[in-house]
Amino acid sequence: MADKQDKQQKAAKPAAGADGKAKGAKGASVKGGKQSGQAVEVQQGRPRSGGVKARLRDHYAKSVVAALKQEFGYKNPMAIPKIEKVSINIGLGEATGNSKLMDGAVNELGAIAGQKPVVTKAKKSIAAFKLREGMSIGCMVTLRGDRMYEFLDRLLNVALPRVRDFRGVSPKSFDGRGNYTLGLREQLIFPEIDYNKVEKTKGMNISITTTAKTDAEGLSLLRHMGMPFRQ
Repeated sequence: MADKQDKQQKAAKPAAGADGKAKGAKGASVKGGKQSGQAVEVQQGRPRSGGVKARLRDHYAKSVVAALKQEFGYKNPMAIPKIEKVSINIGLGEATGNSKLMDGAVNELGAIAGQKPVVTKAKKSIAAFKLREGMSIGCMVTLRGDRMYEFLDRLLNVALPRVRDFRGVSPKSFDGRGNYTLGLREQLIFPEIDYNKVEKTKGMNISITTTAKTDAEGLSLLRHMGMPFRQ
């Protein structure tokens, strides 16, 4: 009985390394209950990438915050408006007759946004449009964080200037609560799209959701971010 207990106690102890320190499950030395041999630093459950901030995010922190605070006199820094998310939507009613168009739209939107889109499906059947419930009629993607800022940077500085006879976007497309929606007629203005591989030009809606409470605050925020509004 005593021999059996001794064997169980020995089996419960962690194996010791060459330096006499206890080893964890993956061979990393254990100090104070933490593995000191980890190669990746973890913060809040995510590995620390060590990457550089998006250029537009850095511009917001250094210039836009101060400009908005001076213009509207915010006393609380948390009240200063910021861009919360960007949603890109492509509606493709023609996909009901040609399902291959949906594959092209998903691939092109993924290349533009840098994130896999979600296919949107019809919620109800409409006989006049030959539409059945559950049919794929479009795709959309929602961007946040650095991907959002990088997309806006490419949209404002690369894509929009490539529009033929571009004179700026309308400042009247706000929804009354500081959110802005922009419509594009074709996806070819983005340099990520190869013209030779496009089967059909597709329009898209880009919705910019902000934390602004009024349209005036949202307009000022986007103008300072570089949105080329029409004069």
